[in-house]
Amino acid sequence: MNSKDAMYSWHLSLRVDRPVEGCSIRPHAYMYGKKLDDRDSSTNNSTHNKVCREPPPNHEFSYRWFRGPTIEPCAYEGCPRRTSFSPHDWSKHALGGSGCSLQCVSAQSSLYKATFCNSDCFVKAWKTQYTIQNSSDTNGNNIPQARSSTPLRKRTGSYCDDDRSVGSSNSGNDVNYIPATPGEISVNGGNNNNGNNTTMNNPYSTQSSEDEWIEISRDQLYIPHTEDIGRKLKVEAAAYSVESGELLMHRVVKTDLVLSRTPEPEKRNLVTAKPAGGGGARFRIVTYNILAEIYATQQQYPYADLWALSWDFRFQNIIREIVDVGPDIVCLQEVQADHYESHLYNAMHEAGFEGVYKQKTRQAMGMTGKVDGCALFWRRTKFHLVESYSIEFNELAQRQVTQGMGLNPRSEEGASILNKLSKDNVAQLVVLETAQPSMTRGNREPNQVCIANTHLYSNKDCPDVKLWQTLHLLQELETFIMARGPANLPLMICGDFNSTPDSAVYDLLSRQLVHPGHPDVNTGDENGPSVLPDIMSITHSHMLGSVYNTVLGEEPKFTNYTMQFKGVLDYMWYSTRNLRPLSAAPIPDESVLTRHGDALPSTQYSSDHLMQISDMQIVSGGSR
Repeated sequence: MNSKDAMYSWHLSLRVDRPVEGCSIRPHAYMYGKKLDDRDSSTNNSTHNKVCREPPPNHEFSYRWFRGPTIEPCAYEGCPRRTSFSPHDWSKHALGGSGCSLQCVSAQSSLYKATFCNSDCFVKAWKTQYTIQNSSDTNGNNIPQARSSTPLRKRTGSYCDDDRSVGSSNSGNDVNYIPATPGEISVNGGNNNNGNNTTMNNPYSTQSSEDEWIEISRDQLYIPHTEDIGRKLKVEAAAYSVESGELLMHRVVKTDLVLSRTPEPEKRNLVTAKPAGGGGARFRIVTYNILAEIYATQQQYPYADLWALSWDFRFQNIIREIVDVGPDIVCLQEVQADHYESHLYNAMHEAGFEGVYKQKTRQAMGMTGKVDGCALFWRRTKFHLVESYSIEFNELAQRQVTQGMGLNPRSEEGASILNKLSKDNVAQLVVLETAQPSMTRGNREPNQVCIANTHLYSNKDCPDVKLWQTLHLLQELETFIMARGPANLPLMICGDFNSTPDSAVYDLLSRQLVHPGHPDVNTGDENGPSVLPDIMSITHSHMLGSVYNTVLGEEPKFTNYTMQFKGVLDYMWYSTRNLRPLSAAPIPDESVLTRHGDALPSTQYSSDHLMQISDMQIVSGGSR
């Protein structure tokens, strides 16, 4: 094919996530072209696939949203999904598999054309079906006749309803499209068999009359409402040339049925510690790894529904879970940078909080903002910010190599150590002061508290790196607190330490030292260069206690619950000299966690970690 005769195949891809009440959905529309050569087979033209002599020009999209008619989600009368559109009832866990709907296609069955939400409901309904006799219509076509008012339905296997697939090519041929920008086309036009609706000609599809689809929006973003629940939505995307305004291509897809909001989770009751007299200001603090979108993939969590992993769905659950416990201080990990700006900060500010954010020091994964970090919030009516700092472990590693070890960072040894320690992790540090100072017998009570929030390196094969990060975090906190005078500042260290209670990290935090024989400090040469100081130097002056171990007598069984790992990684540490834990909320039992999924995340719990909650009190004696 000569270059002057070059042809291009144009394609318009359009995908929409499953809609859920209150969760914004945005069409994923993408138009692209591919140069054809003699080896390429001919491409049939359609509204979203055609051959042209030029590559696609610069373009922009316009959108229209439609709400469909009410439909019967499952023909089996005993199915709970006939009346419930809770995400719990429509997850893969509840449906027992992929969630692909089935349709009976046997014209000799009383279940002919009946649609079922899963195979289990089909099998149960099949037990009640009966064979019917066929008769002919005026054109000689056989049509099933039932002996009663039972719908004309049947079965000869399973059928995956095209209406459920938002990428269905047939779904582009059902609605007369009136573009929002200049120009006018008919969606039934083009290569469509003289305007006949190919979807309507499908004997296995269930279609409603066109006037039952009601236009509801022309914005790109749509947030489903209560009236959308139990119905399908339809979105039309039209690509227009930026220069000429010409309509280039268009496509229409239908969504799955709109689900209702996730029901509120069971309230987590607090277990109170043994009462003690005295004390100053009280506050409720939580720590929570909320699972950044960049890590919430089906490859990592194949047991979770794709739509339940989407950020818009999970955000609604996560923000409600946080706000509902009524915290005064919130420590979050795996907060994606773009989501902090677009979602989290605004939602927390509306709920009465102010906050700060520190992203990891690595580059974004793809587009700007696709990197996670830590966020720390405080209730404005309870605290105001006195100081705020951040700690970059990469910077501490650079300082150790150059100043502590006297090495050139470009030397082989220096570069090797830096490469091992530079994992981009960060920590946050704030000093908060109570908005209403406590007074006892005319004396001013201590009213400041220091909060540290961190997320340590996750690789299980690098316990020495995590121990190094913990040691240097504690040293930085020592320097920070000692610089503020002889009076000790109450301190809490919260976060995801990626370390279990049998780790050297836990020993260092709880016991101020690490046993020389601990395997985490004896990793061997195969684990790279040694980065830890002499074992006697691995210590600190903080007297710390674990909130959960103090209140409940032991650490939880798990704070991270996935199919690959179940264990404790998250902690809330406090300075025992000037802070007192008053209560802690036990982690839910496994029977509760697995009620709506095999593991986390699920439709109920939108992170793979679980939130820790505690009430704390500042104690007089040495604190300011």
